[in-house]
Amino acid sequence: MKSCRNIVVLGSTGSIGVSTLDVVARHPEHFNVLALTAHRQLDRLYDQIMTFSPRFAVVADEAGANALSQRLQAANATTLVLHGAQSLEKVAADPHADLVMAAIVGIAGLRPTLAAVNTGKRVLLANKEALVTAGPVFMEAVRRHGATLIPIDSEHNAIFQALPAGFGGDLTAAGVRRILLTASGGPFRDWSSEKLRDVTPDQACAHPNWVMGRKISVDSATMMNKGLEIIEASWLFNAAEHQIDVVIHPESVIHSMVEYIDGSVIAQLGNPDMRTPIAHALGYPRRITSGVSYLDLAVTGRLNFSAPDEGRFPCLRLAREALRRGGCASAILNAANEVAVAAFLSLQMRFDQIPELLEAVMVEAGELPLHSLADVFAADAYARQSAGQWLKRYAMRCATL
Repeated sequence: MKSCRNIVVLGSTGSIGVSTLDVVARHPEHFNVLALTAHRQLDRLYDQIMTFSPRFAVVADEAGANALSQRLQAANATTLVLHGAQSLEKVAADPHADLVMAAIVGIAGLRPTLAAVNTGKRVLLANKEALVTAGPVFMEAVRRHGATLIPIDSEHNAIFQALPAGFGGDLTAAGVRRILLTASGGPFRDWSSEKLRDVTPDQACAHPNWVMGRKISVDSATMMNKGLEIIEASWLFNAAEHQIDVVIHPESVIHSMVEYIDGSVIAQLGNPDMRTPIAHALGYPRRITSGVSYLDLAVTGRLNFSAPDEGRFPCLRLAREALRRGGCASAILNAANEVAVAAFLSLQMRFDQIPELLEAVMVEAGELPLHSLADVFAADAYARQSAGQWLKRYAMRCATL
């Protein structure tokens, strides 16, 4: 490992960003924070800047940048505050950066993550939407520019660890039969379809095992998070849709598994804490401490498994359909889901109507080819408009009842 590597944390105030900085703080001799970025949580960003003294900070707009700059000047801090999407790409591609943690949620993280890839950096990928929406374009850029991609999602990081050293992208040559993504099942894994009608945002955001942001928590509750992970795994590991299965594992101790043709199943285990995969990716190929308590299987007692119920959680089926359809289908699904989750969190629709909206938008969109990043953003805009129209029609129906 290089004695001290410069890291850029895209989305430093979110749950992944906070966990990343927690691990970084444990190894000041190995990591220097070059840049931090945030969208709205400027107070938390200020505190992070005062702790890590990055060269750059990036916020969403000029007003936020001015306000943060004034606070930093009063504290005699020397961090340069930038703003806007172009500044995100600039710090992600900074020639002094060795590592880029891509932890911006949603398609907003696609361009800065791709900027890091295009400069051949080691990218720690927590932004699954980069692959979900633009898989072929993104992976071609990784190959063309010689970037190193290490997944941060606990499931994909587990698969990364369970595959043979030097895995070259050919599952058959590696003797792999299938990839098994584990899922906690979220807070509603045992709820009936009827009961899901009355789910509140606070209930959906109360994940039993993981500490996550509200959007990702809702995705876990609908199991869309697992559907997006199927798509992400397909691109990360060059796996066909039929080579990826999901198994419900409520304890979240086994983070995912790889099954080999000889009958062996290799699993990665650990307590449910995102600092474990983050520390693995930061130190790779060496191991560094993460601050996570060590797993005691005697205390855990037993591990349970079951098959997912796609009847109660149809988002899994929709994600598989999008992956099989190809083109911009996954980008359509992702954009519609972002709109649907935001609408649910703002009480504009019921929890069980999220997959209903997604399927309607996918059917309306039909087949849209994907040749470039422009196609991805066009499909994203179309899906958001279509989802917005669905919500308007729904609101009108409700008003007449």
